[in-house]
Amino acid sequence: MKIRIFSALAALILAVTGAVMILGYVNGADQRALAGTKTRGVLVVTKQIAAGTPSATMADSVTLKAVPISVIPSGTVDTLSALSGSVAAVDLVPGEQLLRSRMVKPSSLLQAGTVAVPKGLQELTVQLGPDRVVGGRVKAGDRVGIYVSYPKDGQRSSRTSLAYDQILVTNVQGAPAAPVAAAGGSAAPAAPTGALLVTLAVQSAQATRAVFTAEFGSLWITLESSDVPVGVPREMDLDTPIP
Repeated sequence: MKIRIFSALAALILAVTGAVMILGYVNGADQRALAGTKTRGVLVVTKQIAAGTPSATMADSVTLKAVPISVIPSGTVDTLSALSGSVAAVDLVPGEQLLRSRMVKPSSLLQAGTVAVPKGLQELTVQLGPDRVVGGRVKAGDRVGIYVSYPKDGQRSSRTSLAYDQILVTNVQGAPAAPVAAAGGSAAPAAPTGALLVTLAVQSAQATRAVFTAEFGSLWITLESSDVPVGVPREMDLDTPIP
């Protein structure tokens, strides 16, 4: 019995020793392959990185690896700080070198006709007829004013007020009507024939009021230039109209 136990232990020790020797030989083979070859450290992807991933969050998905200079394409980097402020333009797979050409500014991934939402704000979409959206001329990137109206309710009469100024439009959905032929052969612009979906970048309190108004009142949007002074919300009602 003792002889069998000793034999089993000896076999186990030999197996472990052999595995260690093989691993050492493989690692040594990599080093021998690079011996005499000029190399440079570059970042290589070790875990799948999804498109849109910020470079600042890639630390656990890349590693610095010595690669022969002859197989290093232009645009490689050795630190993530070199890609500061960028995101992956496409999915990155393990084994590939991290290249500047595969990183882009976050804004470039936005759908055409949209703008980025400023930090700290959220998007809210309202559906309005073209007559309430400056004839449908509002587009992404514009700054707008929002006016709200409420019907008579209890002791309060119908009322309208300016709710917010300089609200950023991030997207507008709704195709305009076909141009109308005018005298002289030119085409006159035409207003959209259906409702538009206007997406706004707002704070939580602004979103709450906009949703409340869409549910129980009505909204109007004005197109504002950058030099429009920020207004003080004033209310007009049927009992005490503002002169």
